[in-house]
Amino acid sequence: MASVIGKKVGGRTYYYLVTSARVDGEPRVVSQRYLGTAEEIGRAMDGDVSAPGEARHRTFGDVAAVWATLRRLEFVRRVDEAVGAQRAETTLGSHLALAVLHRATAPDTDLASWWEDGVAREFLKADLANHWRALQRLTPERITRIETAVADAVLSVLGTGDAALAVDVPQFATFTTADPCHCELAGLGLVVTKDGAIPLASHVYPRAGAPPFAALAEELRSLYPVTLVFTAGQAAQLDLGRHFVGALPLSEHPELLAKPASARKPVDPERFAGLTALDTRAVVAGVRRRVILTHSDTLHNAQGRAFGEELGTAARELAGLDAALASGTYRGDRGQVNAEIARITRGRRVERVLSPALTGTRPGEIRLTWKVDDAAVSRLHDEFFGKQVLVTDHDWPVSEVVTAYRARTHLDSTFRWLTGPAVAGPAPRWDWTPHRIAVHTLVTVLASTVTHLMRREADRAGMNLSVRELMDSLAGIGETVLRYPSTGGRPRTRRLLTERSPEQQALFDLFALTQTPPHHHPQRTGSA
Repeated sequence: MASVIGKKVGGRTYYYLVTSARVDGEPRVVSQRYLGTAEEIGRAMDGDVSAPGEARHRTFGDVAAVWATLRRLEFVRRVDEAVGAQRAETTLGSHLALAVLHRATAPDTDLASWWEDGVAREFLKADLANHWRALQRLTPERITRIETAVADAVLSVLGTGDAALAVDVPQFATFTTADPCHCELAGLGLVVTKDGAIPLASHVYPRAGAPPFAALAEELRSLYPVTLVFTAGQAAQLDLGRHFVGALPLSEHPELLAKPASARKPVDPERFAGLTALDTRAVVAGVRRRVILTHSDTLHNAQGRAFGEELGTAARELAGLDAALASGTYRGDRGQVNAEIARITRGRRVERVLSPALTGTRPGEIRLTWKVDDAAVSRLHDEFFGKQVLVTDHDWPVSEVVTAYRARTHLDSTFRWLTGPAVAGPAPRWDWTPHRIAVHTLVTVLASTVTHLMRREADRAGMNLSVRELMDSLAGIGETVLRYPSTGGRPRTRRLLTERSPEQQALFDLFALTQTPPHHHPQRTGSA
């Protein structure tokens, strides 16, 4: 659908033709054509051709917001001070800022094309030809100092001695070695702020022979005093002899699962819609400890849908087995048929609700029937779906315990986005040596640091968004660049921002975005 929209810039109204369409079910602007002011449109109708000769559209808001956050952290200066004296005109601080800006806004695109076609050139001067070579100067000692310097900047911005959490992100990334048939899966241990899950320090480790979480946590504890955050699968590794927030296997606490819904109270309707909790005590590892039974409507619905799909799949497979038995194409004995039934339902909660039965004794005569126990399905919904059992030694409010535990979920989501399958080194080949893995990790962690700081600020402004949702909303703020034919001097350029939704306008104001800010010219830090 095409329409003409007028925008006020500097007290004047400019008009352009906008074509909209639905993308993924949402209305989006897919093209724009600048028409001009009312006077310019009038002159064009009279035959005056002083219309723009060229128009380009590009994303603006995500790059501008990340750059504004990097400047707020004084990122370039702090990195250059941490690195020490440098000869290069484009310092390591600028190169690392470029890498973080690219990773945070376009992790699935090639750096060169992103730079050539995007708005980042308006914010930062870069020596792209020497970019990857410059990052090779990031020694392990420099990486450690850079992480510390950026962490200090984050804590300074937060303005508090924010408590820290030790979190494990086991599915960090897969690195391909020089042998194209061999890959190495890496995990990542992180120290993050309790408020916002903002990374402060990291420790990458190979998944092959991965350390137990308790050992990894001890390494992270050497960096900061932390509270350990562990999942139900890691609980057995811990002696709980330190501050902790973790999840326990539901099966170990049937007495809590049996509590009626009326025993739970809403946690924080504004921040955690549909989340209720029972704050009580139970015996954990032989000691009576504080435990919190939570129930999330969102999680309940998601688990219910997943269970319905699993039940449907099992029923279809059982129907296929029954048909094969009836047609004679499957002629196993009862033991083999029972083994096949066990395979279909093994490891799924469907075995609690499905009741298969066999008739006949000899191959060719065996028949299969089954039924779904509706009462068992109801018990699953009532006792398991949507529930978690958290344990902690802190006296924090329930909302803060939940926030701490969910830090891992937010981080895992962010890192899956930042290190997707398209994220790679420069062409023609990037062999994942230990040093390059360390550089990749640093860039990814710093991109997560910046975007999680932004997410925290949006959350404080009443916008409960994931990092991906935040960056997608910001990326929807586009910029149209209009170039007019030269009349003897330099070609005239005009930049217009696209129309913004209320959420985008709130983010635009929150990050104090301005159009076409001056280039950042980093100062040299001396000569080596």
